[in-house]
Amino acid sequence: MSQQYDCCVYLGDELAAYGFGNDHPFGPQRHHVFKQAFYQQSLQEKVAVRQPQSVDQSILELFHTHDYVEQVKQQSKFGLGYLDQGDTPAFIGMYEAASTVAGSVCDAIDRIVKKEYKRAFIPIAGLHHARRHIAAGFCVFNDCGVAIEYLRAQHNIHRIAYVDIDAHHGDGVFYSFEDDPELIFVDLHEDGRFLYPGTGSESETGQRAAKGTKLNIPMAPYSNDDDFSHAFEQAEQFLIAQGADFILLQCGADSIQGDPITTLAYSEQAHAYATQRLCKLADEICEGRLLAMGGGGYNHDNIAKTWTAVVSEMALN
Repeated sequence: MSQQYDCCVYLGDELAAYGFGNDHPFGPQRHHVFKQAFYQQSLQEKVAVRQPQSVDQSILELFHTHDYVEQVKQQSKFGLGYLDQGDTPAFIGMYEAASTVAGSVCDAIDRIVKKEYKRAFIPIAGLHHARRHIAAGFCVFNDCGVAIEYLRAQHNIHRIAYVDIDAHHGDGVFYSFEDDPELIFVDLHEDGRFLYPGTGSESETGQRAAKGTKLNIPMAPYSNDDDFSHAFEQAEQFLIAQGADFILLQCGADSIQGDPITTLAYSEQAHAYATQRLCKLADEICEGRLLAMGGGGYNHDNIAKTWTAVVSEMALN
């Protein structure tokens, strides 16, 4: 039955298990509010629904160091302490939950490359702050980084575009591939002078052979949809000039007006617009191959309407 759809969405309690408790901004309700809105809008009639998948440790270690993955496994047993300097607490079952996020992304990649689907969306994925050797900003395993390395190791796809419209700069991806000329990086984020992690200035365009393959666009606080669409035109021209064989989109909903920890003022239409434009671009340059990851977002209403807007555009386009 899945062949009748161009897009698939991963849903399941195994994804919801990635979170830091009901009292934490990144809690299990993020998945649940999206799932509820997804079915209320009957999106299951427009896209295929797939079950989350786990992944072997060897795949995680395409991006992360062995020592770090082992540390996560150990702290996952008892859920004690932090994985970083105080942002990312350990929780029991953390290793399995984070592995399922990355595994679902890799499973989606396999299905897109095999042409089972053109697009895919994974709601809890997009954990873009984790570095190769350490967690950061609620992110245990950087599924974005794993996806890039997996595309290369498993599918021999090397020139990859990573587009990030989360309010926070995707520093874990940027600095891990800062000197990689085959990773085309585009990030529209709230200006780092006002928001964690404080990085992503316009002057950061890549290092050495990769100089000029990275585009950071800091957005002023309270930027709106018009500001976003204007900036995204620049992003789109950059992507067209650079080219890619696969597009990854991190579409964090924390850039929507009303998020409790950011000050951007987009509506969900900004994300719908970006998705629609990237679908068109993917069809033109890389056989339609576009994988979207839900990213951040800590206002539940915003998560529901933004992620469903992204899925709706992927289903239509």
